[in-house]
Amino acid sequence: MVDTGLVRTVIGIIGNIISLIMFLSPIPTFYRIVKQKTVSDFKPDPYVVTLLNCALWVFYGMPFVHPDSILVVSINGAGVVIELVYILLFLIFSLGSQRLKIFKALVVEVIFFVIVVLVTMYIFHTTRHRSLVVGIICIIFNILMYLSPLTVMRMVIKTKSVKYMPFYLSLANFFNGVVWLVYSLLKFDANILIPNGLGTISGAVQLILYATFYRTTQWEDDDNDRPRSEVQVSNV
Repeated sequence: MVDTGLVRTVIGIIGNIISLIMFLSPIPTFYRIVKQKTVSDFKPDPYVVTLLNCALWVFYGMPFVHPDSILVVSINGAGVVIELVYILLFLIFSLGSQRLKIFKALVVEVIFFVIVVLVTMYIFHTTRHRSLVVGIICIIFNILMYLSPLTVMRMVIKTKSVKYMPFYLSLANFFNGVVWLVYSLLKFDANILIPNGLGTISGAVQLILYATFYRTTQWEDDDNDRPRSEVQVSNV
């Protein structure tokens, strides 16, 4: 007989690896930033949002909120560290006004996170209620993050070009969603299932668009109109 717990652990480890690859995918961007000593037109928003998203999932995976979620804690803990490094590089190479905006955003995030922790710990006294409340908040943030790629998908449909929709990132998004979807079904967890169901659909739509408009894409066009912000979506 197959040990469901073991299978779930293996699936979770695979999900950790795929998610880690996604977290590390902006490294070429930051290599360019460090090399040029300027953030140019790159935007810090995705990394600031991802930081809060990861922090909330780490809190969700704590034993006193949602037991048996160590793999959720491990990958999102790594995500918190990685996003902090990205944001630090933005702070180092940004102009004063943009640096101040990043600081303000971080302060708001810290206040919001502390409020969530205090309310959860002092008002709700069972893991079932804590999981429900924190899980809903995590789902809301994941849904908001999934709205980001819609602008890129709209551009693909409008221009009939997939030049600025990275294939491997779309593929990783799809498999990341599938893996964590399976993980949530092996020991049912609606809070992980819902955002990863959306992630799977989002990744599938991106791959369908890529297959549809690949032949009409003019790859030799100038890169001057390349969008300078990157979107990271971490499902858990």
